[in-house]
Amino acid sequence: MAHSSAKPSPTALPGVSKIIAVGSGKGGVGKTTVAVNLAIALAQLGQRVGLLDADVFGPNVPLMMGSTQLPALGENNMIEPNLTHGVKTISVGYLSPGDKPLVMRGPMLHKVIQQFLQQVAWGELDYLIVDLPPGTGDVVLSLVQSVPLTGAVVVSTPSDVSLQDARKALGMFAEVDVQVLGIVENMSFFTCPHCHQEIDIFSKGGVERTAKQFNIPFLGSIELIPAIREGGDHGLPVAVAGPQNPQAAEFYAVAKKLMELATAAADAASDVMEIS
Repeated sequence: MAHSSAKPSPTALPGVSKIIAVGSGKGGVGKTTVAVNLAIALAQLGQRVGLLDADVFGPNVPLMMGSTQLPALGENNMIEPNLTHGVKTISVGYLSPGDKPLVMRGPMLHKVIQQFLQQVAWGELDYLIVDLPPGTGDVVLSLVQSVPLTGAVVVSTPSDVSLQDARKALGMFAEVDVQVLGIVENMSFFTCPHCHQEIDIFSKGGVERTAKQFNIPFLGSIELIPAIREGGDHGLPVAVAGPQNPQAAEFYAVAKKLMELATAAADAASDVMEIS
């Protein structure tokens, strides 16, 4: 598909301080799990947080957040995001619930993303987390053309197959001039409940090596534990339990690192704008 050479210039969202995309090269690596738990952790750390589910074809955020209500229409036909676990959330899953698939082409996708950015009453936010669909397709281009992104977070498991696709995601963000703030290793290892030994189901440490190779911050490793999966399935993500909870602690560690890096990136971007 030919893209016009004239680049549409992104427009800042009024009241939204930082926009962070969470992406992965492939599906099944727990990208939405990381996005949801990060959003909740940031909210519990005192930030005002929004979560935009940009995975139009497979919207898992409603199930993971435990919220299925149809968003209300407010003033000026603005959509009021659902407020769940302290996070303002919007998803196609609220508008088209159940297992009915959405069939749409690229331009329609662009329209949905535009609407979720411009026609949702986000209010004042410190962070808008955008849960991207897996892969390197149209949604990312729509997002980058629509709003200035503070940066991106890439999620991968340590397996070679996952890492190969994560490198594609890194390449994609580089191509569209979006700074990758860091990589998260999800499903890093499993601790046997009987012998308490660590088992590297998907290998281990590959994401940290990839981060070093690309000179990108490594944000942390998330252990493969049933509580994380159960939390997502029941609409009560582990991060809700707070930073003292051992199963949620790593999400909070990642969130704190991300806050530092995102603040530095936002400051650098505003310095550049002042100079220009």
